[in-house]
Amino acid sequence: QVQLVESGGGLVQPGGSLILSCAAASGNIRSINALGWWSQAPGHWRELVAAVDNGGSTLYSDIARGRFTISRDNAKNTMTLQMNSLKPEDTAVYYCNEYGKPADSWGQGTQVTVSS
Repeated sequence: QVQLVESGGGLVQPGGSLILSCAAASGNIRSINALGWWSQAPGHWRELVAAVDNGGSTLYSDIARGRFTISRDNAKNTMTLQMNSLKPEDTAVYYCNEYGKPADSWGQGTQVTVSS
């Protein structure tokens, strides 16, 4: 089983950018056809932000489309989420996981805070 670990979050001003990384602490992400990023803001359900499959096909939520870019590098065993034009409402904990199947568990996530 592939264990995924999120990193790259932090405090950023509105309009700023961040790059989130999802690395395989064990196993190889190539074995996972589709990977995704989810966000969970305080008091809200966890929701999908973006996903990418081994063929490079991507999908984005309405809030992410045009501002975020998801990519994966199987050779480096990582997936990234480039986040641009960040807004205060993007503040959340971001998680990565396999997309398309019920999750057995979730990692600790990485906190993104957008504030001036």
